[in-house]
Amino acid sequence: MTCDIFKLATPGVQGLHPYQPGKPIEELEREYGIKNVIKLASNENPLGPSPVVLEAIRSNLKDISRYPDGNGFNLKKALAQKYGIEMDMITLGNGSNDVLELIARAFVTPTQSVVFSEYAFAVYPIVTQAIGAKAIVTPAKNWGHDLVAMQAAIREDTRLVFIANPNNPTGTWINQSSLKNFLETVPATVLVTVDEAYFEYAVENPVYPNTLEWLAFYPNLIITRTFSKAYGLAGLRVGYSISHPEVAHLLNRVRQPFNVNSLALSAATAALSDNQYIEKSVAFNFAGMQKLIQAFDEMKLPYIDSACNFVSVDVGRPVSEIYEKLLREGVIVRPVGNYGMPQHLRISIGTETENQKLIAALKKILT
Repeated sequence: MTCDIFKLATPGVQGLHPYQPGKPIEELEREYGIKNVIKLASNENPLGPSPVVLEAIRSNLKDISRYPDGNGFNLKKALAQKYGIEMDMITLGNGSNDVLELIARAFVTPTQSVVFSEYAFAVYPIVTQAIGAKAIVTPAKNWGHDLVAMQAAIREDTRLVFIANPNNPTGTWINQSSLKNFLETVPATVLVTVDEAYFEYAVENPVYPNTLEWLAFYPNLIITRTFSKAYGLAGLRVGYSISHPEVAHLLNRVRQPFNVNSLALSAATAALSDNQYIEKSVAFNFAGMQKLIQAFDEMKLPYIDSACNFVSVDVGRPVSEIYEKLLREGVIVRPVGNYGMPQHLRISIGTETENQKLIAALKKILT
């Protein structure tokens, strides 16, 4: 008996292409036979995890034969105390990507539409297409979200809007007044998810929105955040959303049991207590960013001002050849042609040594 398995999949899944993560160091070293490779492709924290986090993981290793707390009580309590919110406003996820998918699955049907911006995070079109919904992609403005265009794109069948603030892969961000004006204009039946994965790097800007203050006024607002970036826990996969309790209750109906593992729960809980680590991470990132943009200025390479832990730089030509040559120099960065940016490389901020190696390699290749 023969069967075309592909045709058994839903139409949305048939048209999908898997998300492509950054190239692993081990894979490059194996393929090219080189050593001392650096990876500046996945926006990871170059400082590694906090010592407080490592101690929490060691303390909980003995219990990994048991299921984790499916409700994540300790982590929710720590988040609630840190941000002055109620625990029933929190939904935990296996990274914030998990929560983004939960939102789409819980609220959007194949007969409805989802609005997001050009150059926005790749997960938005993936989850939209996977559930069979209509994607409405609005043109970007200066590489960032054009909220006027996004508001105009909302239709009667629109149920969800995704906004990344700051945005990946461009690093652009939306100020407080613009985002609040947008929320004022959105129908109450349209959920607005503000994806704040890079929140910790942008929050010191005085006009960056404090969206938590708005939850009492906009029950259709959902805020998503992660421990993968500034907190240095990308390998453990833990994120969360903060929303109206009724929204959180519905998200928890579709959330998989035990979707956050026990080590991730203990590590994230400990990480929230280490304010010194976050301050160090943000300062370290700022210093590294200044080094890179100074070098880009010297090389006369245009770049997009970034509020994140990466910067997207325009190399003035299709990046495939330059990307390949950087790999041969032992430097992994991220080409973002899949976002419609064929001349840009997204480069994560690394350690001082890693940043210098990237700059030297890029200068060598371009000259």
